[in-house]
Amino acid sequence: MISRQFFRSIHTNYMLCYTSKKTLLSKLRKKTGYTFINCKKALEINENDMEKAEHWLHEQAQVQGWSKAMKLQSRATSQGLIVMITNDNHGALVEVNCETDFVARNKRFHDLAEIIVSTVLKHGTTIEQSSSVNKTMLYKESLNELCASDGKTLGDHSALTIGIVGENINIKRALLMSVQPGVHLYGCTHPMPVNPAPLSFGRYGALIALKSDQRKDVLGVQLCQHVIGMNPVKVGDPKVDFPADNIDEEPVMLYQEFLLDPSLSVQQLIQNEQVEILDFVRFEIGEVLEDRQTLDSVETCG
Repeated sequence: MISRQFFRSIHTNYMLCYTSKKTLLSKLRKKTGYTFINCKKALEINENDMEKAEHWLHEQAQVQGWSKAMKLQSRATSQGLIVMITNDNHGALVEVNCETDFVARNKRFHDLAEIIVSTVLKHGTTIEQSSSVNKTMLYKESLNELCASDGKTLGDHSALTIGIVGENINIKRALLMSVQPGVHLYGCTHPMPVNPAPLSFGRYGALIALKSDQRKDVLGVQLCQHVIGMNPVKVGDPKVDFPADNIDEEPVMLYQEFLLDPSLSVQQLIQNEQVEILDFVRFEIGEVLEDRQTLDSVETCG
C-alpha cells in the first residue's frame, strides 16, 4: 500500500510539473511567436521565469537578426512598400524596400513599416515650423538612427525583421511634411486600401498641402490620386508658367487634365473649389533618386 501511494504521488507531482511547464511554453510561444525549440530553451535557461525567458528570446533574435542583416546587405532590394501617414498638421511618406513581393505582403514586414512611419512622423513633430509648408527629407543612415517608442533604433527593428523573414530590408528614404493653420494636409497610397485611414500602404504614395477655409477630405485625396497617376513635376504658377503644346506631355499640375474628370483642368477644378495647391510630393517604389541630400539631423537613442 505504501509503495503504491508513493509511486502515485511521484506520478501526480510529475504530471503537475509537466502540465505547468507545458502551459508556460504555450504562453511564451503565443506571446512571442518564436519556435517551440527556442521557447523551450529560453524557459530551461531561465528556470521557467517567463519575463526573463521573453527578454532572452528578444536578445537572441536581435543578435541573430543583425548577423543575418550583415550577410544579406549586398543583396538587391527592388520590391517593398510606400507607407503614408497623416496626423493633423503633419504627414510622412516612407519607402521601405525588400527583395521580393512575397515579403512585401508579409505581416511582419507591414508591422515594421508601421513602426518606421510612426517613428518618422513623431520625429517630424519636433522639427520647427518656419513656413506655411515645411518639407524634410531623410535617408537610410539618419533613418536607422531614429529611436522608436520601445527605445530601439529603427536599424534594430529592421535587423530583427530581416532575421525573421530571411530577406534583406532597406529603409530607403522618408519625407516629412508639416503645415501651419489654414493649410490642410492630405495623403493616399495606390493601390487604394479598402478602408482609407490615416496610415496606408501601396506601391505609390502622395501628400498634398491645400490652402482653404475648411477641410476638403474628398478633394484632397482625389488630388493625391491625380499626383500619383499624372506625375506632375511642379504645381505651377500662371504668372510664369505656360501650358505645353501637347496636353498629353504637360508637366505642370495646374494645366494637366484632372485625372478623375478630364473635362476639367486642375486649375479649373481648384478655382471651382476655392482652394490653392501649395505643394505636393510623390513617392514610387524603386524610383531613382537624383538629389540625395539629408535636410535634417536626428538624435540617436540613448
